[in-house]
Amino acid sequence: MTTYVARTVTRRSSRNNESFTAFAFWRLLVLAALFSAFVILIIGRLGSLAIFEGTRAFGATTTTYVPPRGDIVSRSGVPLARSIKGYAVWVRPDKIFGDKQILANQLAEIFPEKTSEELFAKLTAKKPGYLVKSAVPAQVRRVHDLGEIAIEFPREEKRLYPQHDLAAHVLGFVNRDGKGQMGMESVMNARLSDPATRSKPVELSIDVRVQAALESELAAGMKNTGAKGAAGVILDVKTGEVMAMATLPSFNPNRPVFANIPDEGHTIIEGRYPISRQVNNVTNRVYELGSTFKPLTVAAALDAGSVRDLAIRYDATAPLKIDGFKIRDTHSLGRWLNVPETLVHSSNIATARIADNLGKERMEAMLRALEFDKRPKIELGEAAKTLWPKNWGRVTNMTVGYGHGISVTPLHLATAYSAMVNGGIWRPATLLKVQKGDKLEERRVFTAATSARMRQLLRMIVVDGTGKKADAPGYRVGGKTGSAEKPAEGGYARNLVVATFSAAFPMDNPRYVIVAMVDEPTGTEATSFQRTAGWTAAPIVKKTVTRVGPLLGIIPDTRRDVDVSELTPLLWSPKG
Repeated sequence: MTTYVARTVTRRSSRNNESFTAFAFWRLLVLAALFSAFVILIIGRLGSLAIFEGTRAFGATTTTYVPPRGDIVSRSGVPLARSIKGYAVWVRPDKIFGDKQILANQLAEIFPEKTSEELFAKLTAKKPGYLVKSAVPAQVRRVHDLGEIAIEFPREEKRLYPQHDLAAHVLGFVNRDGKGQMGMESVMNARLSDPATRSKPVELSIDVRVQAALESELAAGMKNTGAKGAAGVILDVKTGEVMAMATLPSFNPNRPVFANIPDEGHTIIEGRYPISRQVNNVTNRVYELGSTFKPLTVAAALDAGSVRDLAIRYDATAPLKIDGFKIRDTHSLGRWLNVPETLVHSSNIATARIADNLGKERMEAMLRALEFDKRPKIELGEAAKTLWPKNWGRVTNMTVGYGHGISVTPLHLATAYSAMVNGGIWRPATLLKVQKGDKLEERRVFTAATSARMRQLLRMIVVDGTGKKADAPGYRVGGKTGSAEKPAEGGYARNLVVATFSAAFPMDNPRYVIVAMVDEPTGTEATSFQRTAGWTAAPIVKKTVTRVGPLLGIIPDTRRDVDVSELTPLLWSPKG
């Protein structure tokens, strides 16, 4: 009996152990399954955040993925405009744990463009909202370190301009809805935002190295001359490609906040740029460009045959009286001048006589062929309408001959000089990189013979005339100065000048045209207190050419030059 009971107890104990073991196994299995599910959930959530975070605006109710805007790059692929996932700083005022005034003061130190009063108002608002719509990672880290749980950092689509204000007027910017507002951002808006085309960057003709050098030298020129502004453009004479285009003072398209405030040099008031900074002075503002027109007048006269012999002289002994007006020379030589002397010494009187002989019809036809009667032909929407003479009489024809009575953009002048030196072919300017095999729009406006002669004359102006300060050694620069008084009520403001130098290099085989303009130079010690282009704009061209020449593959060579030996004796002709 005792043995039976013992066996029974042993069997029950064995069954209990087996049951316990089975229960423990299944419990462990369930726990393992739950743990695995939890791990999978966490991994899935982390993956979801990594893939989809920031693809929709903070607070949005839709989960639709918003594709980024396409890139804009330079001719060598350097990014100029790119869409990224940036940080914003968002606050829920009702969840703030600490002292709101102290928090506002701390945030103002992190975001100096915001006042503590502005931030405090947002911290005490009734609804959640943005503290800052764009913040860099370093700022985000500093805000995070404050430990305020009510502040969040949503990732949102941002348009970034990595080169900051470089080529700002070429690029433009986008508004809060992500649409281009000016420049190439506006022109290429459909292509940049279309999912079918956005994957391929928009390639501009701009060379960032050349652009930076031009902007740098224009800024230095503004400072040296006491000018209120400057502008410049560099064109490839064979393709019309814009290698650089600049207007100063500029703005930063990363923060394009404009206000109706005075534009005082480089001063930015309360983080806002004056609205005038938006204007592209190369394409969207017209000027009387003065004596830079004189070579165009001579070229038209050579083409028309009204000038057959460069040795023929014109009376410049006294002011030219016509219909109650007097045309004067700034620095009169008091003698008869031939064509090379007319350009080298920049005579208004002799040029007016050449224009008079050319005649209204042929002068007007030449300027229309260069499209001086139209807005500048380029992709940008910011293109000004020229001021074309309403009544083109004899006096107007004479004054237009030396660049007065007609207002065009600096880009008009650049494309005209390009045609004048490249063999006589006019091509429109373009901001898009010209690809191999692209068919270019072009037409002949000057004969090849006239173009060759003008290259000689333009080189003589730099070597012997008003453009001496533009002579960059080894680059064979040729060009023409232009100093024009600005129009004012009742006439011209004698104390306000637009100084321009239009040039090409190397003149024995021109590859590039450069136009530099200085707006209202005051004359400083650096310019010997002179305001004219020979002292203000020409040095900018010299320094820019010296910097950009090697970048563009033009190696300086002082052993060669344009052959002007047949024309040099004309500069020493006897007085009339």
